[in-house]
Amino acid sequence: MITSMTGFGRRQGTYAETTITIEVRSVNHRFLEISIRLPKSMGGLEEILKKAVQQYCARGRVDLTVVIQGARGNGRVPQLDESLAKHYHHTLRALQRTLKLKGSIDIAMMAGFRDVIVLSEQSTDDPKLFKLVEQLGAKAVRDMATMRKKEGGLLAKDILCRLACVRTGKTVIAGRASSVTQEAFDRMKLRVEKLLGETIPDLPRLNQELAIYADRCDITEELVRLDAHMVQFEQAVQHSEPVGKTLDFLLQEMGREVNTI
Repeated sequence: MITSMTGFGRRQGTYAETTITIEVRSVNHRFLEISIRLPKSMGGLEEILKKAVQQYCARGRVDLTVVIQGARGNGRVPQLDESLAKHYHHTLRALQRTLKLKGSIDIAMMAGFRDVIVLSEQSTDDPKLFKLVEQLGAKAVRDMATMRKKEGGLLAKDILCRLACVRTGKTVIAGRASSVTQEAFDRMKLRVEKLLGETIPDLPRLNQELAIYADRCDITEELVRLDAHMVQFEQAVQHSEPVGKTLDFLLQEMGREVNTI
């Protein structure tokens, strides 16, 4: 059965007073585009998580986010650049003396310099934590894939219902197809007789031309082609691999046959 490109999965787990939350979102996209967002200290898991997504998805934009809260935070801790802070303080005192400025140099002023206290990545090399993130990621991806599959089944059901309506209309038209040729012949002959009256110079030639015209009105070939395309379309919808281009092509062909009919 066809699969939708829209899905969502979320998994959460705890380890050593740390909460790990992983969310996976998938939306429509022409190709498969994967974006992994996780703490830099866990960069080694990016390829593993990408492979987990590729196992279930062939198309779509997939965003996977890893959030770590608690004792280990997101692997980021504030760090003081003590040497730089002393240089700032020394420079400010020198400026104060040179310009004879009043005021005090306090903690609020020093903390205002963004590069004095910075957030740096904390090393996270606990294999158990890495393994838990990998397992939660795989489960979240499976949840997302399950939602895509479920929505795809609903879409397929609706598509097949609409295809059944087309097939019903085709059956009605096919029931009249046998009389279309004769009706076209009679209709055109009546128009010619109204124009020429009873003085038709070459009746056999006229009948021959009318027969050629009527034959062009025959829609048997178009009905056969339309039926074949509908069968192929129905079969394609049942496939699990990407069939979007195939369905698009068949829809165009069915549209041409319907326009001709």
